[in-house]
Amino acid sequence: MKGEVEHRQSSFEPQAGRGTISRFLEDDHRRLDALLKRASAQPGSIDRAAYDEFRRGLLKHISMEEKILLPATQRVRGGEPLELAAKLRLDHGALAALLVPTPTFAIIRAIRSIIEAHNRLEEGPEGVYAMCEELAGPEAEALLAQLKAAPEVPAAAHVDSPKVIAATRRALARAGYSESLLDD
Repeated sequence: MKGEVEHRQSSFEPQAGRGTISRFLEDDHRRLDALLKRASAQPGSIDRAAYDEFRRGLLKHISMEEKILLPATQRVRGGEPLELAAKLRLDHGALAALLVPTPTFAIIRAIRSIIEAHNRLEEGPEGVYAMCEELAGPEAEALLAQLKAAPEVPAAAHVDSPKVIAATRRALARAGYSESLLDD
C-alpha cells in the first residue's frame, strides 16, 4: 500500500518554486481529489472502492496536519498557533463528520465544496503550507520525514442515524458552511 501511495503521488508533476512540504501535501490533495472524482464519476452510482480509499486518505491527511504540521508550527512560534489554524481545524471537523455516514452524492458535493475552499487556504506561495515550511526553516526536512512516516488512520464503519446527520449539520455550521450542503 505504501508503495502504491508513493507511486501515485510521484505521478503528479511538481510545480516549480514549491518547497518539499508544500509539494508533498499539495500532491496529496490532487491524489485525494482524483479519488473523489472517480468515486462520483458514474451518475447514480458511487464507486465505493474509490470512496473508501479517498476516506482513508483524507483521514490520514487531516491527521498529518493536526498531529504533525500545525503543532510543529505552533512550537516554532513559541506556542502561538497560526492565525488560520482555528479555521483549518473547523474545516477538518466538518470533513471528518461528513465521512461518518454512508456516502451519498449530497455528501460528496459537500465534501468537494469544503475541500475546494480549504485547499485554497493551504496551497500556493501565500498558503499555510508555505508558511509552515518557511517557519520550520532548517527543520523542514525532518518535518517532511515525519509527514511521510505518518501512520494510516483506521476508518470506522459508517453510521447513518439521524443523530449523526444532525451532528454533521452542526459541524458544517460551526465551520461556516451552509447545512443545506447536505440537502439533495
